[in-house]
Amino acid sequence: MGKQALTTIFLLLITAASASAETEMADTMRSNGKIYVVVVVLATIFAGIFAYLIMLDRKIGKLEKENK
Repeated sequence: MGKQALTTIFLLLITAASASAETEMADTMRSNGKIYVVVVVLATIFAGIFAYLIMLDRKIGKLEKENK
């Protein structure tokens, strides 16, 4: 997965998050303080995916160097 694809996915997620922030459910969750739990869980999941992709890219790069 290239940097352009990751950037596109990131921008789509930001757009979706900003669009959903205007819904009634988000207002209710924000007033109860639960929205922060949701944000932290999603941030943790995306950080884990991002770290995994970086690790995978390094391993693939190492294998490509060994094959040359």
